[in-house]
Formats: sequence, structure tokens, C-alpha cells
Amino acid sequence: MGSKIKTNLKDKLDGNELDLSLSNLTKVPVKDIAALTKANTLDLSCNQLTTLPENFCTLTRFVRLDLSKNALTSLPDNFGQLVNLRHLDLLGNKLERLPISFAELENLKWLDLKNNPLVEPPQKMVGDCLDDKQCKLCAQRVLRYMKDLKEIYDRKRIALLEIQRAKEAEAETVRLVEEEKQRERKKRQKQDEKERRRGEYLAAKAAKEQEEAAKNKDEEESKDDDEMDETVKVNGTSKSARESDEGSSSGIFFFVMLFVLLLGVAVGSYMHCQENGEIPWCQQFNDYTRPVKAQIEKWLK
Repeated sequence: MGSKIKTNLKDKLDGNELDLSLSNLTKVPVKDIAALTKANTLDLSCNQLTTLPENFCTLTRFVRLDLSKNALTSLPDNFGQLVNLRHLDLLGNKLERLPISFAELENLKWLDLKNNPLVEPPQKMVGDCLDDKQCKLCAQRVLRYMKDLKEIYDRKRIALLEIQRAKEAEAETVRLVEEEKQRERKKRQKQDEKERRRGEYLAAKAAKEQEEAAKNKDEEESKDDDEMDETVKVNGTSKSARESDEGSSSGIFFFVMLFVLLLGVAVGSYMHCQENGEIPWCQQFNDYTRPVKAQIEKWLK
């Protein structure tokens, strides 16, 4: 049926009115309709339409639209783009709600919503639409209601946007705080690492200085020991020499003193025995010393 409609679409055009009613349509041939630029009135009543495509709302040149006696359960969210609509017939569908954008149909003067299970707007606002006056009143009431609803919706949307923005701002603040904490942690880690390396450097330097000091001390002690050994050696040699000299001198002195003593004893004994020759031991002494005396006298002569 779609191809047949496409072939005969121009045959459906009568002046500015395109009549596609009673065509058993399940889909709206939007592109083919858009190609008929003269048409500004579209009749799609008495078909089998359950939905309208999103691009249906590109048909903005239409001022009259008849969608009555289909099975539409909803209208596109962008239905308000049909800003030139002045006459809209939605009689006998299955609509429960109108889209919020319906409030943008500023030029709408005539509206029939009878025989729809409407919840929003409520049925009492729709009326019976038994004549043009009632349908015009319906258009006024529904537009006013949808504008109020849109205002409430916009306030809620703005409030939700503000809440969302507040949440995003809070999340951004949390993110920035976390990033700052991360930077501080990294900064502290770098400082700790720097302090650790500095500590290791100072410890290594102190250990090296201590090692060098110990080495220098060992060298000085070794040098002192060598000097002390040399001094001891020299002193030992000198002491040995002194002791040897002192020993020699002491020996000579001892022998001299012993000689003098013995000489004194001998002289004393000799003098005593010369005076006391009758004493028996003196007699023996004089007998021993007589040859010595004779020899001495001989030397003296």
C-alpha cells in the first residue's frame, strides 16, 4: 500500500490540501509529503497509525492537521515544532498525555481531543467539542494548561539542573580536594625521599670521615709506636752503654778499693808484726813478707 500511495501521492493533492485519509497507512510517508511543497493542509484521518515518526515534526508549513480516528498512543516529544498549526484534530485516538512541547503551539486556534483516555490534560478541560466554538475553547484551555504545566516542568527541570550542577560542583570540589591531597601526598613523599637520601648521604659521609679518622689515628699510633720503639731502642742502647760503663767503673772502683783495703790491711799487719814479732802469727807473717820486703828494697835501690 505504501508504494501505491507513493505513486499516487500527487493525485491526493487538491490545491493546498493533501488528503491521505482512508489509505490504510501504518506509517506516515514524511519525505514524500515534504516534497509536495504546495500542501499546507494534511488529512491523515481514518488510518492505522499508532505512532508518528520524529521527523514528522519537520512538516512545519502545515496549518491544518487531521489525525482523527487512528490508534495513536502518543505524540512526538518535539510536536511543538509544528508552530504554524492553527487547526488540529486528534479525535478518537488512544492518547493519555500530550507532550510538554505542545505548549509551544502558539498559533493553535482549534483543537478536538474527544474520545481519548486523557489524563493530562484532564477530560474536563477538553470539553465536548460539538461545534467550532467549543473546539476553539478547548484549544485555549489546553494551551493554557500545557503552558502552566511547561512552566512547572521548566522550574522542576531548572531545579534538577541546579541540583545536578550542585552535585557536579560538589563532585568537582571533591575531585579538586582529592587532587590537592594527592599533590600533597606526592610532595610529602618527595620530601621524605629527599630527606632519606640526605640522611643516607650524611650517614655515608660521617662513616667515611670516621673511617678516615680511624685510619689517620691508626697511622699516627703506628708512627708513634715506631718512634717510641726507636726511642726505646736508642735509649736501650744508651742505657746498656751507660750500664756497661757504669759496670766497668764500678768494677774498677771495687778492685781499687779492695786493693787499697788489702794494702791497708797488709801495711797495718806489717807494721803491727814488726813491733810485735814475738806473736806467733806475726812470726809467720814476717816469714812470708820478708822476701817481699827484700825485693821491694832491691827495687828501691
